[in-house]
Amino acid sequence: MASLLPHLLPVLARSGPAFTPRVTFKYDGSTIVPGEQGAEYQDFIQQCTDDIRLFAFVRFTTGDAMSKRSKFALITWIGENVSGLQRAKTGTDKTLVKEVVQNFAKEFVISDRKELEEDFIKSELKKAGGANYDAQTE
Repeated sequence: MASLLPHLLPVLARSGPAFTPRVTFKYDGSTIVPGEQGAEYQDFIQQCTDDIRLFAFVRFTTGDAMSKRSKFALITWIGENVSGLQRAKTGTDKTLVKEVVQNFAKEFVISDRKELEEDFIKSELKKAGGANYDAQTE
């Protein structure tokens, strides 16, 4: 699992040429290996097919009119056609991923593509963030 740590560094970077807002971890047989990195969340959604299991560490920018902040989400995708045994093993394997991905605002376990929508994820991150000052007027 330690070999996954360098894969996280571009997401944790605040800016610069190494910055990328998303990394994935996929299965190679029964081993979890680094997957793709990228800037577009939609590219991640396209990877989420009905027959795979995938972990993603994604950085979103949230906030209100007064401040913007980065929030991280750990997303576990389990496709609808994944066997029951593999589904159960994913829960155990996620513990290993969490040894590397330690800081995130919210964790998601998703099998329904509707829940992968960026607006849904951002709204859940906003709820997890506490106070919402968007409704206040100046």
